[in-house]
Amino acid sequence: MSFSAPAKPSSLPNGPGAAAILAAGVGSFALALLALAADKSAPLKSALVFWKPTGALSGVSTVAIVLWLLVWAILDLRWRRKTVALARTNSLAFVLLVLSFLLTFPPVVDLF
Repeated sequence: MSFSAPAKPSSLPNGPGAAAILAAGVGSFALALLALAADKSAPLKSALVFWKPTGALSGVSTVAIVLWLLVWAILDLRWRRKTVALARTNSLAFVLLVLSFLLTFPPVVDLF
């Protein structure tokens, strides 16, 4: 019977996961900010009408999704083999998510 030392856990970089988390925060904030801006600006609202039956929502959601994917791809390329400060990244993503919720809450939106 042979006893060997326990295998060391592999040291996987957390960059790709952190990139996904932060990109989700950026995407949600972009969605809220674009929705607020389209609601308050008539020229922007008409520019964001990609499909008439849904109005500006089609452009708001499309632009936010494209931005989310771009940020995710860029961060993933930069952080692919790195270990990043996950607590700081998660905190920033959480702050962006909270701001997103606030910017879509009608009493807050009415302040603008």
